[in-house]
Amino acid sequence: MQLIRTVSFPEPQLLADLSPLPEGLTGVLWDMQGAPDEAHGSIDGVILPYLNAGAVLANLDKVADLKFVQTQSTGFDGVREAAGAGAAVANASGVHAAATAELAVGLILAKLRGIDQAVKDQQTENWAPQRRQSLADRRVLLLGIGGIGQELARRLEPFEVTVTRVGSTARTDDHGQVHTSADLETLAREHDILVSVLPLNDHTHHLVGTEVLSALPDGALVVNVGRGAVVDTEALTREVVSGRLQCAIDVVDPEPLPGGHPLWSAENALITPHVGGNASAFEPRILKLLKRQLEALAAGQTPANLVQQGPFEQVPSRQGQSA
Repeated sequence: MQLIRTVSFPEPQLLADLSPLPEGLTGVLWDMQGAPDEAHGSIDGVILPYLNAGAVLANLDKVADLKFVQTQSTGFDGVREAAGAGAAVANASGVHAAATAELAVGLILAKLRGIDQAVKDQQTENWAPQRRQSLADRRVLLLGIGGIGQELARRLEPFEVTVTRVGSTARTDDHGQVHTSADLETLAREHDILVSVLPLNDHTHHLVGTEVLSALPDGALVVNVGRGAVVDTEALTREVVSGRLQCAIDVVDPEPLPGGHPLWSAENALITPHVGGNASAFEPRILKLLKRQLEALAAGQTPANLVQQGPFEQVPSRQGQSA
């Protein structure tokens, strides 16, 4: 049974790129700034904007018969709550994995090898060679072993590092042992680099706090390309400003950091403006995912990547579909 018939798109180009839609689906434009146009009729599926979706989530309650929400991001902070328990929610798991893993490697290399300082020195014509840390032989503590974590581990392998993985449950898989967050403080003592690719939820909020950060060795590097609030910003700031730890972060809490925040000017900090997934790999991959999601909806089948089942709980899955 086809549950979704009218899907809103946040901007014209996305609708154009995915047109013609599968038979049985109607696409309408709604930028989610205010209520949808009544001329659209009854919207039952919504594709969120990629950038700044959190700012317009509250307007989901203006859709009277909402059944399905699709994010264009891997994270879905606040989406389930805004959509309500009666609506299904799907994320874009897999779409951002390659680009985010690339940035994580880039941040690690830039900070360890002093590339960020070299950029500053170039501006003042300052030639200041010094011996820096290599990525080779480092011990990396990787928090998160989903799509992004898997891609990051794969990219780190050629750099001759030791990777210790932390997931939601302790287990052994094809790549070896997976620890849980209960071991985090103990593991931190033995690692030079901590990388978080974790999503934000009740369990991961401030998971990397004072205890874990204090356990890291002097000079250790903290990298966050997941969600800002997984790391306690206040605790991280104390360690970085003191000079004991380094950080290379693409996400922060709050985001962006307020003007005058000590991390902006900290010598040991490298900050990028939440661009992990926003690279050339994004567009073809999100279009591929959305096309398959729309085909599933038109066929009355369960779309991929559901993080909330909603009305699809009893609907058969689409064979062979993945993000």
